[in-house]
Amino acid sequence: MTRTIIALILAVVALLCFTYLHAHHVWNPLPTGTTIDRIVIEKSARTLSIFANSKKLKTYRVALGRNPVGAKQEEGDKKTPEGIYKIDSRNPQSSFHVALHVSYPSDEDKRRAAGRGVSAGFDIMIHGIQNGLGWIGALHRLHDWTAGCIAVTDEEIEELWRVTPDGTTVEIRP
Repeated sequence: MTRTIIALILAVVALLCFTYLHAHHVWNPLPTGTTIDRIVIEKSARTLSIFANSKKLKTYRVALGRNPVGAKQEEGDKKTPEGIYKIDSRNPQSSFHVALHVSYPSDEDKRRAAGRGVSAGFDIMIHGIQNGLGWIGALHRLHDWTAGCIAVTDEEIEELWRVTPDGTTVEIRP
């Protein structure tokens, strides 16, 4: 009986260690000195792909806004926008590890929202996991949880931060 309990405890600990390591591993890390020029987010596939000179370098799985179907229409709708934007700044002090700011809303987004008498929203980011919850790792992708941003693991946003210059094109597709 004691051996069975010890074996069960060891199996659970091994499973937890494996899950933790798997959830925090950066698969196929990009070489030092890599610089990208395009990010393509495919909302329906829950992926973010990075490109350099039209060559796909890597794809990450992402979590989106809690209401992911359709383009962002207004502030607070929990939707991730769709369109072509740029990385226009970065936030090393983000509440979500670190964050790359997407240039949403565009002039067209603002016009569309103004025509409906609402604010288009702002502060769309590609970011990591909420500070203090980074231990969740890749498990954060089990459901869409952001307010409209694109979320990756802390390890992945660190890699993206390193290879993404300001001005990089961001295309967000349905």
